[in-house]
Amino acid sequence: MSRYRHYIHYPDDYASDAGRRWPLILALHGAGERNVPLETLKQHHYFLPMYRLTTAEYAGIVVIPQCPPREYWEPEALDALLAHLLNSEAVDEDRVYLTGFSMGGYGTWYTAAAYPHRFAAIAPICGGGNPADAVALKAMPTWAFHGAKDDVVPVEETLEMVAALRALGGEPRVTIYPGGTHGVWDETWKNPELYAWFLEHRRIKSSSSS
Repeated sequence: MSRYRHYIHYPDDYASDAGRRWPLILALHGAGERNVPLETLKQHHYFLPMYRLTTAEYAGIVVIPQCPPREYWEPEALDALLAHLLNSEAVDEDRVYLTGFSMGGYGTWYTAAAYPHRFAAIAPICGGGNPADAVALKAMPTWAFHGAKDDVVPVEETLEMVAALRALGGEPRVTIYPGGTHGVWDETWKNPELYAWFLEHRRIKSSSSS
């Protein structure tokens, strides 16, 4: 099992619908949430829109791991957590989605590139990746978000990843908020269209799928 502590939010019917397999969203926080108590992270206003929407219209499980202080997201540890969740929870492994903001946006790009067979779609928010990883992600349904006036992570970091994917024939979606600064995850996670888009996608299976 992964060394990451984590919070799980279940949809209302999870316990009563024993035979059902549920979509799962793995949501990665930013650098500022590494030092807060896990109880605080559970109640963080950043994630509340996701809880509400996955309980109601787009029912699914939300898992929020916590990165230890002074560390960054490690794809191997996140993959270990996901493997544990697939074995312990009623998850539809063909509908696992990855999103995150700021440091979690970087974690989204890098983890999806390292383990593309795990995810059905990704939504990195105000984070960057390595354009060389585009070859691993070109078939991955991707919707990237960034604020045009972000003074913490330059919007160019998202645009570079999108350009690298498109150069290889990928078809990522990108939303650039014209007046947005660094905190565009609030607007992004409040948008029901994101959850509807997630559920349009199922994992692309390959010989390396597990």
